[in-house]
This record gives sequence, C-alpha cells and structure tokens, in this order.
Amino acid sequence: MTFQELGLKAPILKALTEQGYERPSPIQEKAIPPALAGRDVLGCAQTGTGKTCAFAAPILQRLSARRAKGIRALILTPTRELALQIQENILAYSRHLHLRSAVIFGGVGQNPQVEQLKKGVDILVATPGRLGDLYNQKFVDLSRLEVFVLDEADRMLDMGFIHDVRRILGWLPEKKQTLFFSATMPPEVQGLVDSLLVNPVKVAVDPVSSPVEVIDQRLYYVDRGNKTKLLATLILSPEVRNALVFTRTKHGANKVAGDLVKAGIAAAAIHGNKSQTARQQALADFKSGKVKVLVATDIAARGLDIEELSHVFNYNLPDVPETYVHRIGRTGRAGHGGTAVSFCDINEKEELKEIQKLLGKPIPVVEEHPWPMEVFEPLPKDKKGRTVNPEDAEARAAAKEKRRQRDAANKAAAAERKAKTAQKAAPVESPAPVPEKPEKKRPKRGVRNSATLEEALVATAPARPAPPEPHFGEFHRPDPLASEVIMDATARLLAPRKLARPQTEGRRAKELPGQQAPQQEKTNRKERRGQGKKQTPPPPAPAPMPKNGRKKRGGRGHSGRPPEVVLRTNGQKDSTEQPSLMKPYYLSDD
Repeated sequence: MTFQELGLKAPILKALTEQGYERPSPIQEKAIPPALAGRDVLGCAQTGTGKTCAFAAPILQRLSARRAKGIRALILTPTRELALQIQENILAYSRHLHLRSAVIFGGVGQNPQVEQLKKGVDILVATPGRLGDLYNQKFVDLSRLEVFVLDEADRMLDMGFIHDVRRILGWLPEKKQTLFFSATMPPEVQGLVDSLLVNPVKVAVDPVSSPVEVIDQRLYYVDRGNKTKLLATLILSPEVRNALVFTRTKHGANKVAGDLVKAGIAAAAIHGNKSQTARQQALADFKSGKVKVLVATDIAARGLDIEELSHVFNYNLPDVPETYVHRIGRTGRAGHGGTAVSFCDINEKEELKEIQKLLGKPIPVVEEHPWPMEVFEPLPKDKKGRTVNPEDAEARAAAKEKRRQRDAANKAAAAERKAKTAQKAAPVESPAPVPEKPEKKRPKRGVRNSATLEEALVATAPARPAPPEPHFGEFHRPDPLASEVIMDATARLLAPRKLARPQTEGRRAKELPGQQAPQQEKTNRKERRGQGKKQTPPPPAPAPMPKNGRKKRGGRGHSGRPPEVVLRTNGQKDSTEQPSLMKPYYLSDD
C-alpha cells in the first residue's frame, strides 16, 4: 500500500515524499484511514514505528479543509524533547499548507511562547505542566478544539502526569476526535481509555512491549566498579559511530559523562536537573556529531528521535521492565538496525530476570571481555527488603553536598547584601575636629594707644560717608526718600485741583454767577501783583441753587450734558504750575 491509497491530499503527499517517505509503516497504514474518517483511534505501538505521522497527517488534512480561528488541535506529550520532535515533524509535513503550529514546554521563559500564541495557532504541541500554567493565565483557549492527541500515555503515568492529564481533559470540549497512543496498557491507562474514547478503532502493531526484532541485543556481566572502563573500551571500537548511554540516577549520568571525557571521549549529560537550554544544546551537539556519547536518565528514554543511532548502552538496568523496551527503542528506528548493550552486576540479577521474562527469551551474553564479574556476593538489604545500593548512597551524598554548597552560597550572598544595605543606611561619620590653638593678639605696628576718652571715642566712631559730589553735564535724579522730595509730593497731593475742560470750538464758556471770566481773572492777577502780597482776595460767592432745589452732580446729569467748568477766583496756582509748594518754608531767611 502507498500513501496515495490512504486518501491523503496532494500537499501532504508532496511533503512526505520530500521527507523520504515511500511506503507507510504498519501503524500508519492501520491508523490513518479511520483517523481521516473522524473516528477515535487507540494505537498500541512501540516507539520508532512512525506514530507521529500516523496522527499528524490526518490532523493536517482535516484542519486544511476549512479555515477557522483558535486552537483546533492539541497534542499532549510527556517530555520536552518529544514535544520538540513532534513540532519539527508537523512543520515538515505542513510546509505546503497554510496552517500554523506552536510548541510550549517548561524549563524556559514563557514570554516567547505567549507571543506566538497571541499571533494565532492552529495546532498546539504541549507538555502538561506548561499547558496548565498558560491555561490558568488565560493565554490558552481550548473551547474550539476539534482533535485531541495523547501520545505516550503510559509514560505520562510513569512520570506522575496522570492527574494533570485528567485535569486537562476537563478543559476540553465534549465533542471532539481523540487519538490515543501508548506502548503499554497498564490498568490506569486502560481506565483513562475507557473514560476518554468513544467507540474507538483499536490499532495494535507487534505484541505489547516487545522490542524491535532488528535490534542486536547483548549482555555483559561486569562488576559495578568496572562498568566505566568497559564502557569506554566498547565506545572506542570502530563499530560504534554514536551512542546513547542510560543511567539510573542524575548523579550517575554526570559521573559517567565526566569519566568518559577524562578517557578522551566527547560526551555530555542530559537529565532533569539540566536546564532546557543545556538539554537542547547537548542534544543538538549530539545530532550534529560534535558529541559522540550522550549520557541520559530515563527522562530521555522517549522523545529522542536520532537518525541512525548505532548503539544504546544500559549502564544500569531499569527497575521497570517496560523501560528497557523504551530505552533500546532509541536505536533501530523506522526499521533500521542497531545494537543494544546492557551491563549487569550482581545486584541487578533480579531486574534482568524480569526483563527477560517480559521479552520471552534470554538476552545473549558476551562471555569474553577484559573485566568479567568477580564479585558474586550481593549487597545487604535494609529493613524493608531493599538492596542498599552504593550508587544511590553516592547520589544522595552528592545531592546533600550540592544543597549544602548552595545554601552556603545563598547565606554568603544574603550576608553581603545585608552588609551593603547597612553600609548605605549608616550615616557617614566625619572625623573629630582638631581643636585649634587661639592665636595671640599682637598690636599693629605704627598704632598708638589713645591717651584720653575723647580721643578713643573719636577713633572708634564709624566713618560717615562723604556727600556725593555734584555731577555736571549729566542728568541728576533726586533721591525719592529725601525729606524735601517727600514734603513736596505731599503738598502736591493735598493741593486743590482745577476742574477744567477744554472749551469746544465755536462755543464760549458760560460764566456762573459770582465768578469771573478767564480774561478778567488774568487782569485781577496783574493788579494783585502790583498791590503786593499782603492783600487777600475776597472769597468766592456761593453758587446759586437750581430751580428744583437740588445740587448738580459732578457727572453727566439727566439731560446728558457734561458738567460745567468751575474756575478758581482766589488766584492760587495749581500744584502743577509751580516748582514746589514748600519752597517758601525751607528757603526762607528765617
């Protein structure tokens, strides 16, 4: 069967051809047709069988049939590496379609992911933790979801995400298509399937938990202290192009990677304590060939899609038999051959027995190697029957020492910040002033002491400023605070004013009874000057009352005519007609 016969559209077929896909794998051949028909699918297949294309191609074809806004497909994965791998595949399959996809996961800042969500996303690939965070912050809207994919459901159970998955299911619309994939089907996963899927189409490829037949499996019995030496020797052989090494603890991954680097082998560690940036960088260096060996914990047992991985090494056998299948499934992907090498010491005999029971056959043992097993006495067990593993004790001791160093560094940093704060808040103490010695007063040279009291008073009296010299040829402005200026201004202010109005042309000023005309007043002034200053002019006659018995007001009357001119009859000059009214007083001969 070909991809054309599955019913896929031309843009998707073109993208698959560009990716080198010629014929569909068994899981793709069985899962794509019912998924295109809108049915729920329950797929049981191990890793490396092409599950991503089995659910990605039907999703792309369904969403490209009509345009709509919002997140229309959600793919939930357990690990960050698997989420990134799925996103890369979706981008490759949809290169000829107008669909947008995004991936969100923890361990990195959320702002770039939020900005991508705000631009609009059709397909969202997510891990449970980051999806819950962004959903609670109202950055993710799942109300328009059409397709939901739960990948590696059994791994979700192993990593403790089953409760998060149940909570996320409550956010999804009731009417949707669900594609469910899992390599194993433990009871908890089966209960999730029964509550989530509606009349699903079951697709099973190979027996559950069976390894790919093309993988060459080998077993080495070796003591715990010689595992690193044997590992370095095998990796340096020409047949090992690249290798993925699995350890049981994070401390063990760091230790093995460090020992390989000391042996001259380019190696890097990847585990949960590493930041997402460090994990992505290590994985990128491994894929590009800069790093030959990648040492990882079981967190990387799934989701790592590395093309043509030649070898997988189980430095420690896993506690769960199914995990062995996931580990060795990193090689032999898509039908390619590969080699899986496992080390077993005396304390791992029980784990080996369970794995071989799951496989249904023993793993071939390599007898001849430089470090055969010499310790045949197992380690003691604790009160609960658990083996006291030295590696676990080393890991706990290393973690305790790391916490101690971190706490000491935090305390030192806090003390330093506290000291700086106290130093800034404390007032700057100025040095105590040095008391100055009083200088002895010495008499000035050429100065004689006063002989009498009068002479002393004259000598100590303040000097009076000399009067200003007159300025000739310049404008002299009098002092406004001088007594003469003040008295003159006061006299000008109190002097009676002449109420005169310019006479209009063609009209004569009216003479009021008891008053004289201006020409007659001038003649009287000349006569008074000739008679002398002692003669006093007669007082002016009072003005007659008007007929209505009311005095005229100073302003315009009811007739609208301006007030009549009142002329002086006593011959006194106005203050504006003489230089100073006070002049006779302060210039008198008295």
